[in-house]
Amino acid sequence: MSGKAAPRGRDPAQSCRPYRRRNGVFSWVQGRSISRGLSPLVDPVRETYCIMTSLYGSMNPADSVTLSTQTHGAAFNLEYSPDGSVLTVACEQTEVLLFDPVSSKHIKTLSEAHEDCVNNIRFLDNRLFATCSDDTTVALWDLRNLNSKVCTLHGHTSWVKNIEYDTNTRLLVTSGFDGNVITWDTNRCTEDGCPHKKFFHTRYLMRMRLTPDCSKMLISTSSGYLLILHDLDLTQSLEVSKNRSLRGKRSASNTAGFPRNSLEVLTPEIPAERDRGNCITSLQLHPKGWATLIRCTSNTDDQEWTCIYEFQDGPPVRASSPRCSLCLTHYIEEANVGRGYIKELCFSPDGRLICSPFGYGIRLLGFDSQCNELCDCLPREATALQEIRTIYSHSDVVLTTKFSPTHCQLASGCLSGQVYLYQPKF
Repeated sequence: MSGKAAPRGRDPAQSCRPYRRRNGVFSWVQGRSISRGLSPLVDPVRETYCIMTSLYGSMNPADSVTLSTQTHGAAFNLEYSPDGSVLTVACEQTEVLLFDPVSSKHIKTLSEAHEDCVNNIRFLDNRLFATCSDDTTVALWDLRNLNSKVCTLHGHTSWVKNIEYDTNTRLLVTSGFDGNVITWDTNRCTEDGCPHKKFFHTRYLMRMRLTPDCSKMLISTSSGYLLILHDLDLTQSLEVSKNRSLRGKRSASNTAGFPRNSLEVLTPEIPAERDRGNCITSLQLHPKGWATLIRCTSNTDDQEWTCIYEFQDGPPVRASSPRCSLCLTHYIEEANVGRGYIKELCFSPDGRLICSPFGYGIRLLGFDSQCNELCDCLPREATALQEIRTIYSHSDVVLTTKFSPTHCQLASGCLSGQVYLYQPKF
């Protein structure tokens, strides 16, 4: 087990000093604050950021939460409850594991949660969560009674890989390798399931995410496309035939006249990969909705990249061309270990750090070496993510990582099913 420590010896005040940009919404906000006679550092939690930088840089393995009898197979996904009291693990061999992340104690095993691999878990609130599986179903569970499912949802025709939840409409949103995005009305859930509608369809669908405010849906594909549905309205299903060929383009005219669910199709720029196709395997959103995080694999499967794209708002640079809503800001090449498996990255709750599976360990990445916020260190040109710390703790390839939403804690799971917790150690 080894690791690279965070940079030391810097003035804490210097570490929290924001970068200045000539243009952009963040500079405008900063300028408005100064014009009102306020300090540029109007955010009182910036000092907390300096403390968190030290804590993150001191992360080390704390406990292994693997069971004495390993029948669950690979750990495909990790998810904390919103209050941080429960850590759930989606497993290859039909199981869901539940742990107390504070004591590292095993709470329960849902031994036959599904009839095939469990791929993803999503909490709707502090007690209700959903799981999805290669058995083509989605299941709802209640922490207060884990002896049976609340209900099983049928609607997909292939492996279900992704679950999102719109807190505004209380619609559950799922996506699968059948190319379908389906919405489920949890307001009218019964033991027989929930009313559902096919919302969207595209070929080669890999991952689907909603922005934190649920105003956009992002969809990644194995063919290298990234689709964005703007001004999202999940109550209006889109016609499948209009989107099957991925020809939809968002208009280059002013943004005020866009219809709901307008489609933008992008081919994200990947460093050193401009002439080669890529499969976008992992897709995450910045917790403040500022950017999207992807991990992609080249079609020849010999390179992997982690990339950050800032959301761009406003009219296009040239009125004659469509506006691209994403701009590459940061990137890093990844260890190409465990070919054929998807590695799930994650943001820290404050959005200042990325945790990436890295071979038999994890790698903490920052936008700069001081772990500043993205808005404080946006480069003029795309630049490399900074390695804050690398920790090798597993005996197999790490597939999934997750930060606790409430504690300074991190979890990782690997191909052999081992789950590690990380906490600061000084």
